[in-house]
Amino acid sequence: MELNNKNILIIGNVVSLAFALIVNILSNALPLNGKTAGELSDSYPNLFVPAGYVFAIWGIIYVLLIIFGVYQALPQNRNNEFIEKISYIFILSNLANATWLIFWHYEQVLVSLFLMLILLSSLVLIYVRLDIGRRKVNREEKLAVTTLFSVYLGWITVATIANVTAFLVSISWDRFGISEEIWTFIILTVATTIVVAVVLRHEDIIYGMVPVWAFIGISIKQITNSVFISLIAVIYVGIILFLIVFIGYKKSIKQIS
Repeated sequence: MELNNKNILIIGNVVSLAFALIVNILSNALPLNGKTAGELSDSYPNLFVPAGYVFAIWGIIYVLLIIFGVYQALPQNRNNEFIEKISYIFILSNLANATWLIFWHYEQVLVSLFLMLILLSSLVLIYVRLDIGRRKVNREEKLAVTTLFSVYLGWITVATIANVTAFLVSISWDRFGISEEIWTFIILTVATTIVVAVVLRHEDIIYGMVPVWAFIGISIKQITNSVFISLIAVIYVGIILFLIVFIGYKKSIKQIS
């Protein structure tokens, strides 16, 4: 393989992804600092924490990342325009992902929040550059590229809010005197507003399904702590699902016509 600019980017994508995968495997297999992701979330108790099973979405994300890594390296795809559009940012996202895991597991919450914001920003840029949901792509690219970044951004949107919440808990913030239930209601409302805005603008059903997964987990986890928050999470799941069904119906009508 000739080492032109695109091929260097492809190699950079694969190497940075391999680094992120290795750190993720070690963080769960060892685990790093003797704590799993779920245990770490539980160590910063708040009403936004979902049930432990919700974190299994990382497995789906890493499978999709591997598919993307292979797809972009295939000879027939090496001249695809998305490689130059997103590779530098993708490499940054992999480095941010891996280093976030390390600092999160070693309970450096402020540093991990900074890295999470870098990861979120890089995924937003990738999402915008690929114009996901608004630009027509073939089936292969949809499966190997846009699906990944819809799921990934959907999860990191929620995870960033969770990371901010964990940081505020770690510094014993008093929420301006607002009760924890009302504060979590505000957080869930803001998160749902962001999700609705993205789904409407990009008609991205896959992005919308990720917060649904997370909010159901929050409802299950928090039902014994706050029936109010558990109910609010379910209501917001209903709103997002209604929007998803509406978008799906609208797309099906367009295809028929």
